[in-house]
Amino acid sequence: MISGGNATIYVSDMDRSVLFYTEVLGLRLALRAGNHWASIDAGDGMVLGLHPAGPRSPVPGTTGAVTVGLAVDEPIEGVVSTLEGRGVVFHGSMAEEGGLRLAFFTDPDGNELYLAESARS
Repeated sequence: MISGGNATIYVSDMDRSVLFYTEVLGLRLALRAGNHWASIDAGDGMVLGLHPAGPRSPVPGTTGAVTVGLAVDEPIEGVVSTLEGRGVVFHGSMAEEGGLRLAFFTDPDGNELYLAESARS
């Protein structure tokens, strides 16, 4: 059902952030989708996803500016249905962005999480 994921970090300047995580911290750039997304391989299965801040996202460096994305390995509708049956409340409608289908929810403490189904799944 869930098969990995990433910590999404909202950033104000994609180029500056990619340089920081790769050249300053020495991590590997796994994927760069222009100024829409960058996946940074932090080792041992840890992936940092850099996403530009926008009008509907948190301001970088503030509460909520880091979220956890969980990749699904089956159709997202089924995963959403299963989790709703377990009491998870999803916020808003499912979104499509850059070849991903996304569904947003929070944990019991209000921390932001999302499910992501890749078009390649």
